Amino acid sequence: MPKIPASGKSKSTARPTRGGPPRGGAAQQASAPRKSGRRVRVSTKALTQFTTQLSTLQDAGLPIVRSLKILEGQMERGPFKGVVGEVTDEVEAGSPLSESMSRHPSVFDGLYTNMVKAGEAGGVLDVILARLSGFMEKTERLKKRIKGAMIYPAVVFTVTMSILLLIMVFVVPKFEQVFRQLPGLGDLPALTQGLQAFSRFLIDRWYVIVGLLVLIVVTFKFVGATKGGRRLYDRITLNLPIVGPLARKIVVARFSRTFGTLIASGVPILEALDICQHTAGNVVMETALIGVRESISEGGTIAEPLGESGIFDDIVVNMIDVGEETGELDKMLIRVADNYDEEVDIAVGSLVSVIEPILIVFMGGAVFLIVLGLFLPLLKLIQNLEATM
Repeated sequence: MPKIPASGKSKSTARPTRGGPPRGGAAQQASAPRKSGRRVRVSTKALTQFTTQLSTLQDAGLPIVRSLKILEGQMERGPFKGVVGEVTDEVEAGSPLSESMSRHPSVFDGLYTNMVKAGEAGGVLDVILARLSGFMEKTERLKKRIKGAMIYPAVVFTVTMSILLLIMVFVVPKFEQVFRQLPGLGDLPALTQGLQAFSRFLIDRWYVIVGLLVLIVVTFKFVGATKGGRRLYDRITLNLPIVGPLARKIVVARFSRTFGTLIASGVPILEALDICQHTAGNVVMETALIGVRESISEGGTIAEPLGESGIFDDIVVNMIDVGEETGELDKMLIRVADNYDEEVDIAVGSLVSVIEPILIVFMGGAVFLIVLGLFLPLLKLIQNLEATM
């Protein structure tokens, strides 16, 4: 919570804009909006904290310029402080807060600026900022929950592959030297020969594997950069046996919370759909939202095209349909988002519980095959010695 000075009045004189000449002229104030050329990366945590504090100051009744100056003054030197300073200068020069923020799209996206715009129009900026802060906190909490759950499987997989690589590069060649020096061994078993061939390939032709991995990564990125490639990836992801249901729940929860928050904040429904389309994070969902927009433009409903998309469960479609009929669509969407957040949490835990035994079985099976391949020649040698005795 920032420290609020006793005086609530702010100076009316405009101060020089950072990186430019002094503001304040009528011609400058009437100039068309422009986007900042700089791309500033700001963490979600920092932006959420800024939004929460700005909401608190607005709720306390401070003028917006004074609130922005207080927040700028307590920030550490960095790109975000510079952006807030530029926004403060523009607002002090007469620009609306939403318009000033829209000139920094890398920090304040369309969702943020449209909600601020709705708050300014309705005179409830403090309420909208508080709602926006809550939205950002829940979204970030969901991301952290998913990333945190994936850390353990990723570590286990990395350790497993490292151990197998070390065995193939350092252990198998030692056994191969021993086998060459053993008399009367004869032809090695097929499994042992395969292990030795693969070990030699890793040692002598490692660059082929590295090149192949790089080629696969570059190909995926190149194809993923195209609209058709993204649509293919997203559709495959949504239909995978284990990951698919989780990805579907995440997409639905994200859309429901974004759309519900925008509608509750007073953003027009068509603008809200446009924002959801650009922040969906899934091409299949984007296509479904295009159908929703067309349906509304023709006087149709939201629920019907969402049901035809194949992403939403019947119960979600029915809840949205009921929300449209009762005029409480925003509340129904938020309720759907809350329910799906809980289901995502459960699904992530279930996914981890499934991945863990799969990795253990994979590692155990791989080690078993390697050990079996290395000791089969020794067993064969013992059998040959027993036969000669």
